[in-house]
Amino acid sequence: MKVAVFNTKRYDRQNLESIAGHALTYIEAHLNAQTAPLAQGFDAVCCFVNDELNEAVLTQLAQGGVKLVAMRCAGYNNVDMPVAERLGLSVCRVPEYSPYAVAEHAAALILDLNRHLRRAHNRVREQDYSLDGLLGFDLHGKTVGIVGSGKIGQAFARIMQGFGCRLLVTDPYPNDTMAAMADYVSQQELWRQADIISLHCPLLDSTYHLINADSIRQMKPGVMIINTSRGGLIDTRAVIAGLKSGCVGYLGLDVYEEEASLFFDDKSDSIIQDDVFARLLTFPNVLVTGHQGFFTREALGQIARVTGENLDAFARGERSGPTFVA
Repeated sequence: MKVAVFNTKRYDRQNLESIAGHALTYIEAHLNAQTAPLAQGFDAVCCFVNDELNEAVLTQLAQGGVKLVAMRCAGYNNVDMPVAERLGLSVCRVPEYSPYAVAEHAAALILDLNRHLRRAHNRVREQDYSLDGLLGFDLHGKTVGIVGSGKIGQAFARIMQGFGCRLLVTDPYPNDTMAAMADYVSQQELWRQADIISLHCPLLDSTYHLINADSIRQMKPGVMIINTSRGGLIDTRAVIAGLKSGCVGYLGLDVYEEEASLFFDDKSDSIIQDDVFARLLTFPNVLVTGHQGFFTREALGQIARVTGENLDAFARGERSGPTFVA
């Protein structure tokens, strides 16, 4: 098949070149209404989390001969699924690439925020070895609330269990693996008891702005909130208000609800136009990384492998399976 691979970086090409039997054309631009004509004559497009796959884009793709949208990521909330189905476009994804990568990144955010590692490193580089302002707390004995008990939530639970934390979890679909490590509770109970809250759930209508002004009011003063899942889980304006009031003591983000126009590109010579994001960066107790939780050698290799398998399956005429969502 002829595949237009949008939104590609050097590291994408290095891994996707392992896919055999298909003609891959790499396109650096994001997929959107302006760049969709570049897919004219291709059988499939391969896309990422910040590509736009709305009605206008999907219509152009279908009219240009595209029959498959192969997402090289787990999430597909940026795909207008009813439109894709109406147009007869199949959609596949990579549901699991490395739960450990994302879970470990969440733990790294916690450790950095708690022990002020960036500030300490910068001080030492300037020959300042004072400890004022670097006070942290023992993770041992703290209550960690985990939202979502899938593979990533489970991997994160095992890490925090190793620190000696008490684990609470909320999920509408409990499973025995997580139940062996954590106590299932309601969202409200988790908000009330947790010292640290880490989000590991998908972005759905029911989870959109899960962290909002009301949920923050129910949390412990000074709570630490970590999000390595989807930006839309957090109402950013509400969490900024929580940071200003001290209700939120620490915030670690690897995702942001308006990240599509920011992340994955070098904007060091640009002026940030997003005032909300710019405000976030002014807080000393906020740590933001640019959606790099997935970014390990193992995860990229798995993404390439499963993407190749999805293309192979579609070429054989298969339109369903665990990785196909439409």
